[in-house]
Amino acid sequence: MKIADKAASQAQPFPMQDVKLLDGPFRDAMLRDAQYLLSLDADRLLHNFRVTAGLPSSATPLGSWETPETELRGHTVGHYLSALALMYASSGDARYKQRADQIVGELAKVQEAESAKFHPGYLSAFPEEFIDRVEKRERVWAPYYTLHKIMAGLLDVHLLCGNQQALDVLKKQADWTAWRNGRLTEEQRQRMLMTEHGGMTEVLANLYAVTGDEKYLKTAQMFDHHAIVDPLAKGVDPLDNIHANTQIPKIIGAAREYEVTGDTRYRDIATFFWQRVVYHRSFVNGGNSDGESFFPEDQFERHLGAAGPETCNTYNMLKLTRHLFGWQPAAETMDFYERALLNHILASQDPKTGMVLYYCPLKPAAFKTYSTENDSFWCCVGTGMENHVKYNDTIYFHDDASLFVNLFIPSELTWKEKNVQVRQETRYPESDTTKLTFTAAKPVRLAVKIRYPGWAISGMTLTVNGRAVPVDRKPSSYVTVDRDWKTGDVIQVQLPMALYTVPLPGRPNIVALMYGPIVLAGDLGTAGLESVRRYGPSAPPVGRVTPIDVPGLVTDDARELTAKVQPVAGQPLTFRTAGLAQPHDVTLIPYYKTFEPRYTMYWNVYTTSEWERHKADAVADAARHKSIEARTIDLVDVSSDASEKAHGLKAETANPQGANVGFTAGRRWRSVAGGSLSYDLKIEADKSATLLCTYPGSGGRRRAFDIFVEGEKIASEMLEYHPTELLDREYPVPEALTKGKTQITVRFQPQPNASTGGVVEVRTIH
Repeated sequence: MKIADKAASQAQPFPMQDVKLLDGPFRDAMLRDAQYLLSLDADRLLHNFRVTAGLPSSATPLGSWETPETELRGHTVGHYLSALALMYASSGDARYKQRADQIVGELAKVQEAESAKFHPGYLSAFPEEFIDRVEKRERVWAPYYTLHKIMAGLLDVHLLCGNQQALDVLKKQADWTAWRNGRLTEEQRQRMLMTEHGGMTEVLANLYAVTGDEKYLKTAQMFDHHAIVDPLAKGVDPLDNIHANTQIPKIIGAAREYEVTGDTRYRDIATFFWQRVVYHRSFVNGGNSDGESFFPEDQFERHLGAAGPETCNTYNMLKLTRHLFGWQPAAETMDFYERALLNHILASQDPKTGMVLYYCPLKPAAFKTYSTENDSFWCCVGTGMENHVKYNDTIYFHDDASLFVNLFIPSELTWKEKNVQVRQETRYPESDTTKLTFTAAKPVRLAVKIRYPGWAISGMTLTVNGRAVPVDRKPSSYVTVDRDWKTGDVIQVQLPMALYTVPLPGRPNIVALMYGPIVLAGDLGTAGLESVRRYGPSAPPVGRVTPIDVPGLVTDDARELTAKVQPVAGQPLTFRTAGLAQPHDVTLIPYYKTFEPRYTMYWNVYTTSEWERHKADAVADAARHKSIEARTIDLVDVSSDASEKAHGLKAETANPQGANVGFTAGRRWRSVAGGSLSYDLKIEADKSATLLCTYPGSGGRRRAFDIFVEGEKIASEMLEYHPTELLDREYPVPEALTKGKTQITVRFQPQPNASTGGVVEVRTIH
């Protein structure tokens, strides 16, 4: 680095090559990921780059977000370069460097291709015209998001693989970025930044540190999005109802700007953002968001959905956490890191295939859906490539005289400057102990600081060479052993784990169960699930699968919530409720081991009387549905193509993005925006009739619409959150519209800037 950080750092990570993972679940995940990286075809990855530049390519394009038609194409190559560089740094295996060097060499050819006819330095898998569109605020996905991935990958290959060509290509791309943005006014840039732009600030600030060229710092600061960072600098949270992972990289950029400039305003932005997300916007597994968006902090119950938390968010929150820890090494900061790493990142990989999650679904009785090897290149596949090859980057930090033991992961540290090795052996998290063994060329003075986790409510014991060391600290702190260390010295640590509950924010009657750092999930079996449901779609297709009843936890004494959860003999980290769950007990396993079955992470807690009312409500609901069936004259079932056709389906929309089909509770629904949706239904001549329409209980966008019968408006509807899977609404039909008729046309029309509710079924009833 030509530019040293100006902000004071109290702890630094070790180079990745100095920390080797030992056998355990984290190394297993790394090896699965590493195998996948080498299985990918370089020519297929490069196909869109070559075609865009006018170069020949005979490769078969990759699928999903890397098809030639997808506007985000190219992002995977950036993540891929970063993952190859990280794996090379972690393993020293030359195959990963060779593959990275190969990709960089081909990208250099693309960048220099005269056939491309782009401005000098431009490099992407889509044409430069996409940048014209984002500058004009015309419709385009997120071009700078993709450019950031490519630039970050090039920088990682330079820094971790020593590839000078990668730096040369990157500098040309950064020069092009400086030119493009230098042409714009500040107002134009701020409008452009309303479109997701990834971590452009971070990569340009890093390039400034590497090269010392002030131009790159100035360009990095052009990507400061004032609509977000200015309120944060003032201690104001602007995050409700905006795309979550668009914001987190902006704040990582602010953290890096603080480090390279020393401007404490950037530090305040990053620190306040981290506190707001971690303490006010995160679920028990450390993840955040639903449907990719932050939501008001008093609405957690509404957002136990199938599309959240997004794995990319946690990838980026862990990057931000590392910055904050370096500024002030607090155990509380690392407590969050551990929880998210164990219960989201490690939990996101399928052990059978090495494929990864997009969303981490929290909907009761949800299940995980994984990517496929060549057809699912979503954003979380890209970050997933990186997630599992860098488990070694945060286990240990240091300052000049201290070693921070942050995470309990089997590993071996070589601290070259101190001529000392530390070998950590543990079966964590299946064991509550870890052992640190020292090898030193000669005795070395070190203050070894071992994290005393916040979850270790039953205490911590520590011995050095078999002798007890008093622990005079409280959980969520570091316990320091400061002495001369020689070969053969051993620290033994025990951190007894205990069961406890974590309520959903704002809802004490909805709880998650934890055992030490581990989120426990109820195993609800695999009934109704086929492998086709679990591999491929970007979001778990929970809505396509008929829901099952989820047990509740029933007790009149909150202490029973843990007392009636018992360990299963011979099965580590496996528990079973004992008369607590109704109508039947359930087995609980670590969420990171929940791969195939449906599961529940959050549980409804009932008193005995509340449970009896719950059962009575279920009986009454069944009786109501039976009555509706008996009163039905005609029915449109939107799940059935034949039913829709027989009832004259007409879905008209002026907005190409307006027509929409989705699934809830195993039922298909249809909605429109900017048009109308209509069906023809039978009625009984000269008799009164009522429309009964079924909708999903909640929808993502504004659902405000009018209902017409025979061209006359009979009702207006606005669907907000309703705590049911499916919601029935009845609308009496005026007799003047049915007189002398045996059929009516029912039309749903959205109000301005809105969409209709998702129509699941329409009935005429008497």
